Parts: sequence; structure tokens; C-alpha cells
Amino acid sequence: MPVVVVESPAKAKTINKYLGSDYTVLASYGHVRDLPAKNGSVDTDHDFEMKWEVGADSRKHVKAIADALAKDNALILATDPDREGEAISWHLEETLRKRRAVKKDTPVSRVVFNAITKAAVTEAMKNPRQVDAPLVEAYLARRALDYLVGFNLSPVLWRKLPGARSAGRVQSVCLRLIVEREMEIEAFRPREYWSVKALLTTPRGQEYEARLTTLAGKKLDRYDIENETQAELAVQAVTSRELSVASVEAKPASRNPSAPFMTSTLQQEASRKFGMGARQCMNAAQRLYEAGHITYMRTDGIEMAPEAVTEARDAIKDRYGAEYVPSSPRVYKNKAKNAQEAHECIRPTEMTKDAAALKLTESDQRKLYDLIWKRTLACQMESARMERTTVIVASKDGQVELRATGQVVLFDGFLRVYEEGRDDVAADDDDKRLPQVHQGEPAKFGNGDALRTQYDKGDDSVVDTTAGMLKNSAAVLAENQAVLALQSHTQPPPRYTEATLVKKMEELGIGRPSTYASIVTTIQEREYVRKEQNRLIPEDKGRIVTIFLLNFFKRYVEYDFTAALEGELDDVSAGEKDYKELLARFWRDFSAAISETSDLRIAEVLDVLDDALAPQLYPPREDGTDPRICPKCGQGQLHLKSSRTGGFVGCGNYPECTYTRPISGEGADGEEKLLGEDAGDEIWLKSGRYGPYVQRGEVTPENKKPKRSSLPRGWNKDEMTLEKAVTLLSLPRPIGMHPDGGEIRTNFGRFGPYIQHQLPDEAKPVYANLKDPADVFEIGMNRAVELLAEKRANPGRRGTAAKALREMGDHPDGGKISVMEGRYGPYVKWEKVNATLPKGTEPEQLTMETALELIAAKAKGKKKPAAKKTTAKKPAAKKTTTKTAAAKKPAAKKPAAKKPAAKTDD
Repeated sequence: MPVVVVESPAKAKTINKYLGSDYTVLASYGHVRDLPAKNGSVDTDHDFEMKWEVGADSRKHVKAIADALAKDNALILATDPDREGEAISWHLEETLRKRRAVKKDTPVSRVVFNAITKAAVTEAMKNPRQVDAPLVEAYLARRALDYLVGFNLSPVLWRKLPGARSAGRVQSVCLRLIVEREMEIEAFRPREYWSVKALLTTPRGQEYEARLTTLAGKKLDRYDIENETQAELAVQAVTSRELSVASVEAKPASRNPSAPFMTSTLQQEASRKFGMGARQCMNAAQRLYEAGHITYMRTDGIEMAPEAVTEARDAIKDRYGAEYVPSSPRVYKNKAKNAQEAHECIRPTEMTKDAAALKLTESDQRKLYDLIWKRTLACQMESARMERTTVIVASKDGQVELRATGQVVLFDGFLRVYEEGRDDVAADDDDKRLPQVHQGEPAKFGNGDALRTQYDKGDDSVVDTTAGMLKNSAAVLAENQAVLALQSHTQPPPRYTEATLVKKMEELGIGRPSTYASIVTTIQEREYVRKEQNRLIPEDKGRIVTIFLLNFFKRYVEYDFTAALEGELDDVSAGEKDYKELLARFWRDFSAAISETSDLRIAEVLDVLDDALAPQLYPPREDGTDPRICPKCGQGQLHLKSSRTGGFVGCGNYPECTYTRPISGEGADGEEKLLGEDAGDEIWLKSGRYGPYVQRGEVTPENKKPKRSSLPRGWNKDEMTLEKAVTLLSLPRPIGMHPDGGEIRTNFGRFGPYIQHQLPDEAKPVYANLKDPADVFEIGMNRAVELLAEKRANPGRRGTAAKALREMGDHPDGGKISVMEGRYGPYVKWEKVNATLPKGTEPEQLTMETALELIAAKAKGKKKPAAKKTTAKKPAAKKTTTKTAAAKKPAAKKPAAKKPAAKTDD
């Protein structure tokens, strides 16, 4: 039987079902080889020779493939149909040849399919080919570039910027986008402007809203009404005139559907509609692909196979009617950067099956499949037809003119199935429906109570409203409540979401479909960026790294340079360029740039960064004083300083003055705040590496460790008072003596509030958790004794069996995977392996792939010490036996530690 190799066990299971017993289908579990993280893995002195190493976790998978080849001397490589899949096939063939599992007479072929369906797989088997050398060379060039940049630039960061973790060829450019957007936001100065709206009524009693567009015979621009006084005059001008409908213009319009999904647009839409991160989206898509539900999900292409178009049109006709099918199929032009790496769009493999028909149990997969299915059908449906109406209401003297716009959908077309989401776009007045309005009829003012209520709540199409009406013009408004003046301010550019960041990277030509998710995830994992309310905000260390690179390695974080390099790599994959010439040219200039920074001292680097960041670090103070003067001692100069957490602003008079504050946008007064004095000590509110805390006194030679206490969860630092700080610093709080002896105390610990007590005959204290932080200060003796008694009666971790929050399914190696409710939060359980969920991950959002990764990482960490201990205790004579036992034991239970179909992290 020929041996067929794919990346993941899930994919192997699906393909084996189609091929049957005539083939042996095995999984490589992603890449089997990688460059070791050590000097010389890419030898720049010997024509960029790359020294590969088979990973410890991959050896057993390679052995399984080699053992299978010993029974049948034929190898079919069926990895993913992209550059990365081609590289995995190449690595497998090279590795197996070195093991002599693949011999000179062993037939080796490569097959690709864009969808894991029986028809696609069997057709691919009829059309084998060899591994595509140009695609492999493009992979080698990217891998070498990433190694050369990361392995040579990261040590520079470690030496010059304590706290910086690493730099990457594409991730540094991505980080620059986020940092520069944040600096734009900080530099933004809002501009005030006003608008006037009126609620008008037709003679038939129907109301509609109109906006003032002409005043004193002049057409108004956005900023023409600059302040409250002008707005009040505009309100008077409207209310003092009789208005009538000057014109009604109705125009037919149409909306065409969006193109089918490619990788970037799928990630953007999943973020808009479901709040999915790029990695979460791709994990769900990978599962759908491996199960045969969708086509390959890493693609730049938007073309659809002719047979798929026909199937989509038939499904639309059957489900919605012939009127929803256009007379001819819609054709979408491919946008791929390189035809060699382009694929079909992301679409369902069976157009007739919606999410309900597939009965998907995984929430992410169900939502994502529904999105793909709807978008695919919609892209082949009729356009939506509508009528857009513009009503002009004017005074007889022509001094005042108002405009009302709206639309009526005449035929919903593709909108019946799907409408694309939008990023950071305010509501459009054109989307509103208008009543029937006739030219020449009077336009009376309506009842403005509803309008006033609407704008009081801030429900307006403008970006920002304050109070919803003029604060000092109550008399004018009382005369006619149906006319309101609205104050607005221009808004800074919005922070990037993962969706808009991927969109920007695509526009600039940075990165490719297989790398978007890993790039965005990497900068968050390295703590250069944090995500809050789905927005990406740069951390201090991320900002410093970016400014450092812009000053000392500017060329390598330029958008044009990175995009041009991506274009050259595409040329390599098309067979038009030699990848070693590309590497030689890059390395010549890059190594010179590295050498130029070798003699730089940290102080010199900080001085450069201090100057570059000065507008953000030292904004002007309201009192006009020097923003660099320390606000605490009033004498020292503020300077940028480095730390393990990335950097901070500190006083030059240290250690006499200990003033510090973060570098990001907290203003000149900084993070330190004197709350007051208690018992002769100053009580300070400060921010540290682990968040805000209160401190009694200052650090002095006599008081090296002043009393400190972190703010408990739920306590807002902006609401901290002297009284609350003193109470917090007084902890632990004694409640009283236990009836059986020993004092009962409350306090906050690493895992929250608790009660502590130790009986005279107990070897160690007993701790009982408290649910409410307020109980630390309020709980009484009776309740405390009761909780301690319950804890002693149930001394286990919980006293009851852990509760299963969710059943994930079966592990590839057998056994159920569950999400359990734990004392310190939810965790994944498989057999005897318990893996805590990452911070911020909700149980219902966890995917099976992430669960397997967590279990593999946990299992790997548990077994290492055990193997070491066993080896150390065995006598020398039994050393060989011990190694065999250590090697066999993990094979029985240890799950795969490698992620299926792993992709390159640029």
C-alpha cells in the first residue's frame, strides 16, 4: 500500500476514509525539521547553507512513516497546497532519504487538492507531480531571512534595551503600524463643530428628520458653525421661518455583493461580526478544512471554480427562487500577489449544506462556516435594488435650507442572505427610510420630545455629542423643541483591531495569508501590544523597540522596503529570481547595520530615544512650567530610563528622588500620587510591574522595604482615597480569637481574598477563600468560624468533584477532553493531564486545536523531570535499558506536542 503523508491526524482521518484500505495515511504533525536556535544555523560564509534538525517530538512521527515505507516502497506527499505545504513535503522527503527509508528506487510523488472531498482527493491522486522547487526555494529564503533578522537583531535589543524580547522581519513592521497610530492619537487635537437638526412633519402627520445645510444663503461646510453662539443663531434662523418642500428627487440605485472570502477578508469579517482574533479564526477554519467542509483557507485568491459557481447558482434558485439568480454568473478577478501561490477562494465544498445541515458542535466552527456559506451564496446572487430619495426643505427667502435623505429597498437581492460588516464607520443618513413627501407642501415642525430624547442619549450619526442640546439656550429650545443644535468634536484615528491591522498589512503588501495570524499573535505574546475591547494598544516596551528600530535600523522597518522584499520573494516562488542572490544582497547591508550599533552604549541609545519620544514623554503643562522638571522634587530633570519591563520616565536626582512614571500617555504629572499623610508617613499611590499599589513612606537607606499593598481586583486606582489606602495597608485584619484558640485574620493573597487561622495542634494554617473582596474588611466572627469549619471538613482542593463546564470531544490518542471548573479558573482535562486556560480565554471560545496544544505543552513539561530522575537513579550497567524505558513510556500516553499544519512565523 502506498504511504500517503499529510500534516494533521484530523486530515489523515478524513482522507483515509476516502482512499480506503488501499493506502496507508499518516500525519507528520506539521514541520518535522527546523533551524536550531543557535549560531551558525544559516551559514553566511558558505553560500547560506542551512543546518536543519529534526525536532524531538517529530522523531516518532518520522519513524512511523519510515516503518510504513519498509512495508511498501511508495511515498505520496499530500500536504497543504501552498508554499508552506510544499516545504513540509520537501523536509519529509529529505529527512526520509537521510534515514534511507526512501531509496533511489522509491517512487516519490506530490499531490495537491484545494478541498478535502472524495472527488478532489481521488482526482489529485490521478495527477501526481514532483515537489515544486521554486516554492521550496521561496520558503528557504523566507526562513533564512527570518533567522538572520531575528537571530542577529534580537541580541542587539537585549544588550541595548533591557526588557526587549525580540525583533522579527515582518512583526517589527506590524508593530510600527500600531505604535505610529497610537502616536497619531496622542498628537491629535480635537476641533469643535456644531450641527442643527430639525424634526419635520408632513400634512399627513408623518415625521422625518432634516439637517441644516444652508444658512444666510450660504452652503454650510462641516466647521462653519464653530461654537455655541453661532449654533444658537442658527437655531433661531430655522425656527423663525416658515418652511416648505422645495424639491423631492428619487434616484434608482443598486448594491452589488462582496467578493467571496480570501484569508485576509475572512479574518476581518470574523473579527467584525464575532470578535474573533486572527489565530482563533484560522484555527476554526483549519478544522473546517480538515473535516472537508470548506476549501483551503490560506489563499490570496477570490476566483471560484466553474463547477462551484454552477452549484451555488442552483442552491440559490432552490432555496430563494429564480429571481435571486443573475442572468450570468458573477466573475471575480484574482488579487493574488503571485499566481504560483494563489488558490481558489474560501468556500463551502457543498453549497446545499448550511451550518444547520452540518450539525457542527464547535461554536467557532459553526459561526465561521455560516459566515463562509452565506458570503459564498451572496456573491453569486442578484444585486439589491433600491430607491434613494433626497428632500430639500427651504424657507421662502432662500436663507435657510435643510436636507433629508433616505432610501427604500425595492428588491433585497443578496441582502436577503448577507451584508458585509464595516470598520469604524458611523451610521449613514442614507440608510434611513423617509415617509411620502410631496414637492410644494408645507414642512411643519413636529413634536421634538422623541428627537430630544434620542440625542440626550447620544444616539446620533455624528461621532460624539455632549448633552445633545445647547446648554445655555433653553429659551430658544423651549420655543420649538423640534430643532436641536448638536455639539461634536473631530475624533482621532481609531486604534487598530486585528481585522483592520490585517487589512492595512494587505494594503501595504506586508506579509502573506499564511503569516497574518502568527504575526498579529506574536507581537501580543511578546507583550509589545495588548488587546483591550478588541483594540490593539502598544505597551511601553513595544513603543521603545519601535523607536529604537526607526532610529538605528530604519530601512528594515520601512513599509516600502518590506513590501518590495515580499515582491522579490514572490519572484523566487515564480522561478524568476535566485534566492541565494537575494540573501547575499540582504545580508551584506544588514550585517553592516548590525556592526554599526555594536559600539553604542545604553546611555547613548536612551538619549536618542529620549529626544525622539520627547513630544509624547513631556507634553506642555497647563501652568507653562518646564515639562522636564520633576513634579515631585521640583529640581531634577526627567529622563527616559530602561528596565526589564521596557522603560519608564524617572527623575535625574535618583536615589534622593524616586519619582517614576510610565512613558505612555499619562500626562506630565505621572503615575505617582500622594494621597496624604497617616501617622507621620506619606501614603503614595503608585504603579508597578504588576499593577497599581499603595505604599507607606518612601524608600530610604533606613527604610529599604516600605510597607506596600497591591490594589485588589475590582478596585479602581482613580477612586483611591487616603482612608482606603490606610485600610489596605493595615492588613492583615484581625477578626478575633477562635473559640478553640488561635487568631482569625483576613487578607488578600495571590488568588484573592481569604481567611487564615491555625489551631494550637495544627502543623500549618488553614485558608478559606472569600468570594467578595469587601468581606476582608466586613466579615464577622460567626461567619468566619463557619467558613473555617467547612474548609476543615472538606480539606481537599474543593471538597467536591470538579464541575465539567464543557465536553470538547475525543483526543487523537484516545480519551475524552473536557473543560473543567477549577479553583483558580477553568482548565482543560485529558486523562491525568490538567492544563490551565490562558488568561482571557473563555471556555466557550476554546477550540479543539488550542486544547490539544495546551495538553501537549503540559504533558511535555510533566514528563521531563520524571525521565531525568529515573536516569539518575539507575546504575550504570542498566543505562541502556533505562533509556529504552524512558523512550517507550511517553509514546503510550504523550499527546502530539506539535500543532498540526504549523505555519511559518515571519
